Amino acid sequence: MEKKNKMLVVEDFVEYHLFLLPGETSDPAKLKQILQRYIEEILAKLAPLLADYIWQNQAFNLKYKSRKGDVPAHIGGITHFGDNIEDEWFIVYLIQQITVDFPDLAARVEDNDGEFLLIEAADFLPKWLKPENSDNRVFFHRGKLCIIPLQQDEGDLPDPASSMNVSQALMLLSAHPDSFPAAESIARAIKKRIQGYPEKIKDTFHRAHCLVPAEIKAILKERPQLVSAAIQAFYLRDPIDLKSCRIFHHFRPERRVLTSVTFTKCLYAQLNQQKFHPDKRSGYTLPALSHPKYKAMELGMKLAHGFEILCSKCAGSDASDTRPPSQSPLWTGFLSNLKKNDFFKGEMEGSAQYCELMKKAEIYFQQSVYKPDSSAILSPGEEVLKLLSTLTVNMDDMKKEEAHLPPDEDDRWLDLTPEKLGQILQNAAGSKDFATESEEQYNLSEVTDSVKAFMTKVSSHEGAELPWNPAEAPITFDVQSFTSALEKILGPTPEELDSDDLDSEEDFELLNSDEDLDDPATLLNAEALQGLHSYMDVMDRELAHTNIGKSFTKKTNLGAAHPKTDKADDSNSKEEVPADKSDLAPVDVDLNLVTNLLESFSSQSGLAGPASNLLQSMGVHLPDNTDQEIADRSLPH
Repeated sequence: MEKKNKMLVVEDFVEYHLFLLPGETSDPAKLKQILQRYIEEILAKLAPLLADYIWQNQAFNLKYKSRKGDVPAHIGGITHFGDNIEDEWFIVYLIQQITVDFPDLAARVEDNDGEFLLIEAADFLPKWLKPENSDNRVFFHRGKLCIIPLQQDEGDLPDPASSMNVSQALMLLSAHPDSFPAAESIARAIKKRIQGYPEKIKDTFHRAHCLVPAEIKAILKERPQLVSAAIQAFYLRDPIDLKSCRIFHHFRPERRVLTSVTFTKCLYAQLNQQKFHPDKRSGYTLPALSHPKYKAMELGMKLAHGFEILCSKCAGSDASDTRPPSQSPLWTGFLSNLKKNDFFKGEMEGSAQYCELMKKAEIYFQQSVYKPDSSAILSPGEEVLKLLSTLTVNMDDMKKEEAHLPPDEDDRWLDLTPEKLGQILQNAAGSKDFATESEEQYNLSEVTDSVKAFMTKVSSHEGAELPWNPAEAPITFDVQSFTSALEKILGPTPEELDSDDLDSEEDFELLNSDEDLDDPATLLNAEALQGLHSYMDVMDRELAHTNIGKSFTKKTNLGAAHPKTDKADDSNSKEEVPADKSDLAPVDVDLNLVTNLLESFSSQSGLAGPASNLLQSMGVHLPDNTDQEIADRSLPH
């Protein structure tokens, strides 16, 4: 058992459950028979898709699960998908299709992160749906994604505000099958991940030439799926594993032949991208990089190491306790459904094509019905050893086949250019292409509305609510409208109010008003405000001559802001202002704020930073600093 589980060091898994809607039967024995019949029909229905599929770690599998607590008896399975996230989403597609073909079943899918379907659609979830109350609310039923809300209008069941068990959820789905469809935006986010199947399957494969020992070619011809176990053994090797590769006992280098091997793109990337130098004692050597068969020899050498490691883990094991699929009580029904679905394509029983399809069906049945760690099936290493003892290897025929191999497929998809990365990030964010001002005229009031909406949203320890949709095109930045929006948020201008510490402009009006002066409270308040005003004037005078005071851009008497210069301006171009009055001129808050934001944004050099994060949270998208780029190109090199 330990040897079998050693390959499953990854923690990424997806778990799926298929529930029969209540109403058909309540007898446990009859329910078990019904669910087992569903397993036979489901596996036979999916056989054309899954018989040749290459899984990263474990295959899609189904088994009967008896009742446990509030969870009724159902069909369930778990798959460790490892590094290939496409396996997880392919399983989501399979589960969705099962609920289409079998409308009496409702399905749940979750992984090691929990409700990953909700995580995928996180930008579109309703406010009430949180991790604390999302358990057992998300189902696939009749091919549609369903989310059971907190309150039920029909009042069939009490509203479980924090949790809902599976039985309650199934009763609601059974009573109101069309009442809980997920919002279109949520369903669209999930559909985006699974669209393209089953045609998309062939795009996940990659064929490449490999120079491998003849025994490996024979094994992969019989069991192409074993390539994943061999690559995982090589990819997750340790020093103890490499000891078995000092001298090869099963796959000697002198028996190598050229063959075409089918990988998934994930497996090919894992095998191709790892740098590895074989032990000199192994007999495997690599030619110069310029050699025309260098890549084929390198891939074949790595595959040979993987298969040798698999065999070394099973040394001395006994496979006599395994049993053929025909001994399973589900085999007869499964085989009957295969024939009903024309899996054998009309071939005569006993013909070569029929026997080949029967072998695929047996392997697929073993992977899909038995647990991965069950003693009823062979581990990958045990299966390799069994094939080595039963297969016949004809070197001459294999040498002749080298001239008729299909060409290598282009692997430039491994190279990720900046343009491809940008496109991937843009697709993941769901954003549209940014339009320039000349292409589209934006309503400038949207800037004000966006900023005002952001300031009025709720903010708590869970974060701030954003007033804009991230899937929509960002708002083009405009300095005038942006400063106008910020002015409304920050309050009165410096001419109206010299201090931000005072509550409002009405407090100043009390100082010049004769109304209610007989009220003692009003007199005390007016005196306090007068003293505070005087105190702030003194502070302003003291700070005016410091570096802090000089760092702000101030307004002139003409109302136009101008940058500070070391030399005096022409006396005829600007109205002269006394030194003490100039120091106390009001600060241009709008210009200083925008200047600082732009300087901060420019210093980010196109990367993420506080300025861009703050502005984008309000729906404001700043254009690239093209002026700086032009200035940089004009500098001598």
